[in-house]
Amino acid sequence: MNIVPMHQAKSSLSQLVKRAAGGETIFIGSYGRAEAVLKSAASAKPKKRLGLLKGKLKVPDDFDAPLPSELLAAFEGSEE
Repeated sequence: MNIVPMHQAKSSLSQLVKRAAGGETIFIGSYGRAEAVLKSAASAKPKKRLGLLKGKLKVPDDFDAPLPSELLAAFEGSEE
């Protein structure tokens, strides 16, 4: 892990940002310890995958039908 000193990072920020945009991860710190990470913003966002479960799930036709009275009573905590 190559750590860029804080002073050098301040004076060469635009070059470091270009390197990070190119896919490199830059560690910034002092006294040999990394205190911050500079990386591409594009790599920080996970890609959304719409329709991942399309065709794998089936909603029954009676999905929104009223519950049987015994089951409804169990959910509501009352006894019939």
